[in-house]
Amino acid sequence: MRRLILALVAVAALAAAVAGFYYARVDERYQGFAGTEQFVDIPSGTGSRAIGRALAEAGVVRDEQTFRMAVYLTGTARALKAGEYRFVGPASPKDVARKLASGAVFLRPVTFPEGLTVKEMARAFESRGLGTAQAFVQAASDPTPVRALDPAARDLEGYLFPETYNLPRRAQAATLVGLMAARFLAVFDEPLRQEAQRQGKSVREVITLASLVEKETAKPEERPLVAAVYLNRLRIGMGLQCDPTVIYALERAGKYTGNLTRQDLRFDSPYNTYRYAGLPPGPIAAPGKASIEAVLRPAAVDYLYFVSRNDGSHVFATTLAEHNRNVKEWQKDFFKKAP
Repeated sequence: MRRLILALVAVAALAAAVAGFYYARVDERYQGFAGTEQFVDIPSGTGSRAIGRALAEAGVVRDEQTFRMAVYLTGTARALKAGEYRFVGPASPKDVARKLASGAVFLRPVTFPEGLTVKEMARAFESRGLGTAQAFVQAASDPTPVRALDPAARDLEGYLFPETYNLPRRAQAATLVGLMAARFLAVFDEPLRQEAQRQGKSVREVITLASLVEKETAKPEERPLVAAVYLNRLRIGMGLQCDPTVIYALERAGKYTGNLTRQDLRFDSPYNTYRYAGLPPGPIAAPGKASIEAVLRPAAVDYLYFVSRNDGSHVFATTLAEHNRNVKEWQKDFFKKAP
């Protein structure tokens, strides 16, 4: 009996010593990986033992046992969350456990400004190292997310909402496109849809016109004015004569050189609003919410014309004579005075 007691005491002492050994390590900062950063992907459903093993293999913690001790001491055993985590420099096992419990997974922000086409978004997607432009274009070619609102949509041009999206490193193009389409549906909400219906405008008409407004001006105060000009023209059957629609048509055909010429204005395309009256077949870019609202709540003005002041702003006119004077002042005479 005495030997049994001694043996139990020895085992308890050894266990206490081992526990003390790992207890002493949970606050020690450690880095076992080369370079300044290390990524660790924790799949959903992974237990603390497997998580500790993955962290140890990645050099984030010394060993699995120390990490499990840290999890126990921090009370995070049931709070560890799946995802990809980025670790920079040395960290203590307790810090690592708390980070996984907080769910601070690594996300990369990708910003799409207003007024981009699908192809331009695709290039931005590829430039961030998230995937190929081709994959993005392919994902955006499926109009399923907006089919209920726009049965005529052949793709998601105009329906990928411009915003900043936070994505994991391995985000698929289809995932991002889905998020962008969902965000559009959230922004173009029921009140806006009802207002469009009340005015007798289809969703496609609203977004198409909003895309023209978005491409014509970046100034918030001008959007309702530009929208009013185009709506006034549509009302009287006057051609929209919108330069961005011609550029879009040329880009679709691979013929845009970066400089719009008089000959380009004669380019035969249903998107060329110099040749064809009314709205183009669909959106030519992704409008922001302000441009969408401008179409539904245009300024109460009689303007039919506007011309650039060459500083991002425009001067508006009601009559052709007034417009011609503005063109002379801001286009012809302005450039004559330029050094």
